[in-house]
Amino acid sequence: MITTNRGIGMTSQRTRDRLVARLREEGIRNEAVLDVIRNTPRHLFVDEALASRAYEDTALPIGYNQTISQPYVVAAMTDLIISGHPQKVLEIGTGSGYQAAVLAPLVPKIYTVERIKPLAEQARQRFRKLALRNVRASYSDGTEGLPDFAPYDAIITTAAAEKIPQALLEQLSPDGGRLVIPLGGRDQQTLTLVTRQGDSFEKTGLDPVVFVPLLTGQA
Repeated sequence: MITTNRGIGMTSQRTRDRLVARLREEGIRNEAVLDVIRNTPRHLFVDEALASRAYEDTALPIGYNQTISQPYVVAAMTDLIISGHPQKVLEIGTGSGYQAAVLAPLVPKIYTVERIKPLAEQARQRFRKLALRNVRASYSDGTEGLPDFAPYDAIITTAAAEKIPQALLEQLSPDGGRLVIPLGGRDQQTLTLVTRQGDSFEKTGLDPVVFVPLLTGQA
């Protein structure tokens, strides 16, 4: 459950409504996704100094050379993930925890992994504060997935890879599992949807995006 902290001024419900109106204008049509974006307190996922900008449609820094993704991108990726009606989702790159919080009302079970320990700990605190009991956070190398709970109906990657990690393909459900991942280098990335049927993987390139790189190891 997300306890919506209504906020005042630039974090007020009116400000959130303006963000949702902008996302709708930009092509987000899934009302369930828009409702979650409206009700998720994004200002709790950024530093207090940036709270007044939390409902702008822009990425914001969260420290450790990482960012909280642009709301439009979060909404678009969420729409792609839930279109397959997943019961169990793996997120690679917890970051601030915002993407997982948006998915939480829409998916029964979410596993999320983060390689930067302070970010993982901060995200866990936010999940507890918002009573997101269906989100399980881990501190680990996301390029290895999370094999203990595989297979996953969907996997969402919030960092860009030049090549899809083999572990993620292997942990995707063979019965229509969906992987949403930005692919490419620093200068050019494409949001990509991979659908698995048995041992076959169909890859579809979607929108140009900009994400931090997917790195190996733990920090």
